[in-house]
Amino acid sequence: METNYLLPHKYKNFGWALFILGLLAGIVLIFSDYEVDALNINVISIYSEPFMNNDNGYFKIIENSIVDEIIALFIIIGGLLVGFSKEKVEDEFIYKLRKDSLVWAIIFNYAVLMLAIAFVYEFTFFHVLVFNMFTPLLFFVFRFNFLKYRSISNEE
Repeated sequence: METNYLLPHKYKNFGWALFILGLLAGIVLIFSDYEVDALNINVISIYSEPFMNNDNGYFKIIENSIVDEIIALFIIIGGLLVGFSKEKVEDEFIYKLRKDSLVWAIIFNYAVLMLAIAFVYEFTFFHVLVFNMFTPLLFFVFRFNFLKYRSISNEE
């Protein structure tokens, strides 16, 4: 089966390493209440609000810890590499599992978002939105690999 949008299989292991490292670091970051002062550097900010610093405006150089940005990039890049790298055997069954998992992840993601809109308020809702950036990719990767593992164990 020809799939032009998939990356070569060799990227999958690197993707898993980034993905797992990002998830573990993200969990540590959550439990440390986002208070990490490591890697404070000057960065370009498209817009900065007075809430974060006194120098608000567009296209400013601000000092910021980039730990959370690096963690987010690890999760996203790793998840994309894992989710969209070819399997060793890329057949029509794997294609169907991939497609079904992607559809399931999007539906589940928006169900979670609708529940959050209805029942979560104030700054907690912002946290839900931050997590919601990653949930389609997380749900897709976990569901696809779970279904793939289950189908392999059923064959044995």
